Amino acid sequence: MKFATLRNAQIDGQLLLVSRDMQQAVSAQAIAPTLLNALQHWDTVYEPLQALYAALNAGTAPSAFAFDPAACTAPLPRSPQWLDGSAFLNHSNLMDRAFNKPAPPLVETVPMMYQGASDDFLGPHDDVFLPREEDGIDFEGEFGVITAAVPMGVDAASALDCVRLVVQINDWSLRALGPHEMKTGFGFVQAKPSTAFAPLAVTPDELGAAWHGGRVQMPLQVQWNGDHFGQPHGGEMNFHFGQLIAHAAHTRRLTAGCIVGSGTVSNAARTAGSACIAERRVIEIIDHGQSSTPFMRFGDRVRMQALWDDGSPGPFGVIEQRVAKYCP
Repeated sequence: MKFATLRNAQIDGQLLLVSRDMQQAVSAQAIAPTLLNALQHWDTVYEPLQALYAALNAGTAPSAFAFDPAACTAPLPRSPQWLDGSAFLNHSNLMDRAFNKPAPPLVETVPMMYQGASDDFLGPHDDVFLPREEDGIDFEGEFGVITAAVPMGVDAASALDCVRLVVQINDWSLRALGPHEMKTGFGFVQAKPSTAFAPLAVTPDELGAAWHGGRVQMPLQVQWNGDHFGQPHGGEMNFHFGQLIAHAAHTRRLTAGCIVGSGTVSNAARTAGSACIAERRVIEIIDHGQSSTPFMRFGDRVRMQALWDDGSPGPFGVIEQRVAKYCP
């Protein structure tokens, strides 16, 4: 199934089911008013939602209408918890060099993860309002999963069974603010503005063979101001989503609707390009002794879209956002 959330006067929006070809939608409000509610009552609502989805794809769903991603919020406009990993070690190794710090202990065996703000996610076409260009505005293309309730101490294999939905993410960063917050040992706050999501959250079966080994086996195409920036592949995750969920639930349970991110998609092959500016800048320093790519400026746009192996548009839809100056 493919889910989206229609923006309305309520903070959690209205739950939609979207057809497999992403052309039609239908309200699922009679079954579950919001996606969070559906996740909290999954065993009860799954079969009615599946029946409505089948009718939508068959063209027989009553009151179906043309799907408009621009009218959508993030699939979950807010979440009980947003936990972002750094599962692509190529990226984390490069960023260690960027911040001039040694690699964390056990980096190859224990996932890195921080807890981000989860109360105000951005929709796929929302402008991103930020206070200063000097803060080092950067996009970060990721994949993520939304969980069922997860018991404390779950093992990695069982944790994969707790994946309900898969999502595509732009985890915005302010790079000039990150080094200080990292040195405090308390994690990111100011360096991590609101995170954005592609319009569709999909059940793993919608990915077919592209959901394999607990990873999204798809390239993530990134464009900046209309120019190609990178197309790294999600299959190079060093830790799969089951391992990330198990890490998060090691000493506490997770409630239904928690989001776990992969961290920036990153490939060892330079030909793949990058999914964030900071990574490109570090590569420039390694190769040429200094960086030449600036961070984003107000008015800049970024576009992200997962692709199938044949290059056709993937199942999550498009994130396309403009950076703008925040004026209180």
